[in-house]
Amino acid sequence: MAARSSSPTPHNGGGSREAWLAPPKMAVPREAMSAEGPRSLQELSAAAVSRSMAALEPEVWALPGHLLRALLPLLSVFRLERAEAAARRAGLSTQPIWRKLWDDVMKTRPPNSENIPCWRKKFFETFFSNVLHGVLDVSSDWRLNDHHFSPLLHSSPHVSQLTLCNMLQGAVELAAEHNQKVLENLAGSLRILKFQHLLSSDQSIRRSLVLLLHRLIHHGSVSHVSMCAWPVPDTVLLVLILSMSAGFWRSGNALTFNSSPCGLCREEGNAQSQKSTQDQREKGCCSEREWSDGEHQKESPGALEKADMQAEVNGSVAGAGWNTALSGQNCCSLENQACEEASIKVSCEHRSGQGGSSCFSEQLSHRSVLRKARRRIKSAVGKKRRCLRRSRGLCAGLDDLYDFVFTVAREDSSASVDQNTIAEGQNADNWTSSSTGSLCCGHAGCKRRGGSTGVFSLKAARRFRSVSTLELLSIPLTGDTCRTLSNLLSSWVSLENLVLSYNGLGANIFCILSGLRALSQHSDCRLRVLRVSDVFSHMPCMELVRCILSVFPRLHTLSVSFDLKNQLEGNRPDGNPSCSNAEIPECCLEQLEIRFPREPLHTAFLLPVLKASKSLQQLSLDSATLPSSLELGLLLQALKECNPNLKKLSFHDVNLADHQKEVLLLLQDPTLQEITFSFCRLFESCTTEFLSEIINTVKRNSSLKSLKLPGNRLGNHRLVALADIFSEDSSSSLCQLDVSSNCIKPDGLLEFTKKLEGYIQQRGGKIQFTQLRLFQNWLDQDAETAQEALRRLRAVCSVVNDSWDSSQAFADYISVM
Repeated sequence: MAARSSSPTPHNGGGSREAWLAPPKMAVPREAMSAEGPRSLQELSAAAVSRSMAALEPEVWALPGHLLRALLPLLSVFRLERAEAAARRAGLSTQPIWRKLWDDVMKTRPPNSENIPCWRKKFFETFFSNVLHGVLDVSSDWRLNDHHFSPLLHSSPHVSQLTLCNMLQGAVELAAEHNQKVLENLAGSLRILKFQHLLSSDQSIRRSLVLLLHRLIHHGSVSHVSMCAWPVPDTVLLVLILSMSAGFWRSGNALTFNSSPCGLCREEGNAQSQKSTQDQREKGCCSEREWSDGEHQKESPGALEKADMQAEVNGSVAGAGWNTALSGQNCCSLENQACEEASIKVSCEHRSGQGGSSCFSEQLSHRSVLRKARRRIKSAVGKKRRCLRRSRGLCAGLDDLYDFVFTVAREDSSASVDQNTIAEGQNADNWTSSSTGSLCCGHAGCKRRGGSTGVFSLKAARRFRSVSTLELLSIPLTGDTCRTLSNLLSSWVSLENLVLSYNGLGANIFCILSGLRALSQHSDCRLRVLRVSDVFSHMPCMELVRCILSVFPRLHTLSVSFDLKNQLEGNRPDGNPSCSNAEIPECCLEQLEIRFPREPLHTAFLLPVLKASKSLQQLSLDSATLPSSLELGLLLQALKECNPNLKKLSFHDVNLADHQKEVLLLLQDPTLQEITFSFCRLFESCTTEFLSEIINTVKRNSSLKSLKLPGNRLGNHRLVALADIFSEDSSSSLCQLDVSSNCIKPDGLLEFTKKLEGYIQQRGGKIQFTQLRLFQNWLDQDAETAQEALRRLRAVCSVVNDSWDSSQAFADYISVM
């Protein structure tokens, strides 16, 4: 390939490509210097090459593969990223270079490093987070210190997961005006947004968070929001994140950028307003009598949103702070409440003065019906605006960032609103009728505290895009927060996965179930996975499972997990009917996981769930006690009759030492593909005959693909015996064997390996065994023997193990001896 000899470079004054590829003769570049002086000769050459790339970059990408391979490690991060396409065309992989960059810059070993598919993405994602939170200095490595390279801007397209923590400094930085392009990149790439170890924040920080969430969730691609490790949550901040994750917010000057409303919202509002205006002109919805009443025309939701946005940007409305609105102590909040109460009172007096069961007389009905749709859409917003205008002198300095607060109080049946009819202009009687999809109905377990006042209900907000996965991990939830979450859940149709872990729910679980009950009535709801775990169980596990499935039978995965049983007597809320007799309709459940707080497993209580779950494929029972020797047999019989599609069955921390007959029945089940006996003391009193029966049963079962036996005290001799599963006369199709935490020593593993190699040779190398898991075994006792055994095993199958200090399990070793 001919080279253009006249290609100029700003660094060496010109020359051919051959001259450019020659060792550079120039002054030491600044990026190759450190506090101790110049770095290595390789770094000097690499820095010079990187600085010369700008002029010859197009020609360099056309170099032969062997030259390009030598050049790539000498490039800066910016140039290496630009060289990706050229490397792919030349059949070269940059993964080793990015891996070395990770080791040199991050200086840590990432978890599950063997399973990382793309080191470039991993590097940029971690690099972005470290730079954002100020824990990485780009001047620390010459490959990062490129004047063409903007750390946040160039790494943001690779970020699919981001964690914000502490005082949300990262949110403030991303919401800054100079990072607008970074935020746009994240809106397209980010899928998972996590909040961890949050602290209370001031209003300016929350304003930045609002802008960030609005861009990343409402107008972005974030589908997964996770909050964890927040021992004392800030209620305002928590509700803010929850509400915006659910897609609720009022557009206003809280969402301004550069003193103008959100551009995307403005475009949507304009489009919706134009469409609404066109529809009104085509339908001719206003008659001469309607105009003669002297009332304004009905406005479309899009037009109202646009008007609200413009009015608030112009400063015509001042809002109350969210904190004070929740507590009910702010002057604006109190006056707003008074205004609303006065409005309601006038309306009630007017109705009572008409005399009759109908809310409106025939004389006023026509004009009222005309204004009904507008009032229902704007009633809360309008009352708020009118009240705030009256109190402008008192609250002129307050911002409207938290102008929207959800109604978390219990709604009386006489005042509840059927959400499905608000936008449809139904008769005013629907406002006073009981809602079939009612929100939190105020069980005694989640009583409303006195003085809790809601400012706006959900219908006062504009609905944006919402996330599909919500995780609340180790965050205490109060009664008010649970009611807010319940109201959000009631219409969160895009939600597919809900995880509530260690939230101290107690009786407030019924608040959550109330919201789920309302959600289940939406034909387009997508919730399929629900996981609930906590320290104390407010009610027996099986009772809660039945209650959840009776409320939401469309679940595909349900996990209920508790550590301890609540010892307080009479802890069920007053007036809450027991769920033990709840009828369970035929459900779509495919995976059921129950961790009992050392409760007895009664098959009679589990049987209705199994009967209703015809599609059940996975069942996991953890920490249950078997009250009698017959109970496990009854369970197996129920599974055989009710769940013919069951493929995976797992027992964890369930004492099966005295249930050898049932264990053998399970191992010969022709439908099960995966069986787990984890820490079940399976071989605690095991005889040689029982071990032989297990091996022979597995050898005859051609449907079993995975057998997991962690924590069952196998020891060396039993592990060696298990190799007989793969003998020449075996019809087993076993692919995975898990013998973790079984006090296996290197000499036993080596003997197992030799025996397995012999059987493979006898079968002509035809064996389906693919994976052996060896976590937390005694392989550090003889490193040389262990390495030989692992080396020979890896030639046969995939081996998954760890470097574990066996001295931690000395007591368990003695028991096996």
